[in-house]
Amino acid sequence: MWDVQLLTISAITFLAVISPGPDFAVILRNSVSYGRCAGLATALGIASGVSIHVSYTVLGFSYLINEAAWLLDVMRYLGAAYLMWLGVTSLRPKPSGQIAANEARMVKKLPSFIAFRNGFICNALNPKTALFFIAFFTQIVDPETPLSIQIGFGVFVSLAHLAWFSFVACFLTHAALKGIFEKSKIYIEKVVGTCLLGLGLKIVAG
Repeated sequence: MWDVQLLTISAITFLAVISPGPDFAVILRNSVSYGRCAGLATALGIASGVSIHVSYTVLGFSYLINEAAWLLDVMRYLGAAYLMWLGVTSLRPKPSGQIAANEARMVKKLPSFIAFRNGFICNALNPKTALFFIAFFTQIVDPETPLSIQIGFGVFVSLAHLAWFSFVACFLTHAALKGIFEKSKIYIEKVVGTCLLGLGLKIVAG
């Protein structure tokens, strides 16, 4: 029984994790703008955000979200506000000419903690992710499944996110692509910023 559940969970997790969304936009932003270390830290933050959803679902607290719709509303508005803030920071005008060249030499790498926080908040405050995990554990995982096995399923899902987004971060910062991204870095930041802003507005609109 558990192996059938794991097979189903694996298939659904694979489809869910590769689907483009806020997590992908944030990992793209941090990897291209700040490098591989920032991308990997963001991936770890996303996986940690997943573990939050898994924890309250496995421990039986998901009923609170089902019964108190305002909790989802709070998550939605906070998550949307954070995405829009990230989008706005990506869209802010960059200095040009010699000033930009001087600043480029002085720019520090994004601290790993901030990159981690970007990924964590993005995932933990995503109401669609919350609903996904509630449905995931209430409709796919058998209620009779031991708690230890359910936790194991949750760890698997979290690690799957970590593996996928770490791969994405490494791919985006590969030496073969670095030159291409460097030449179009400003444009990529603008596109990603617009996407983040759009995702935030979409979440607010419901």
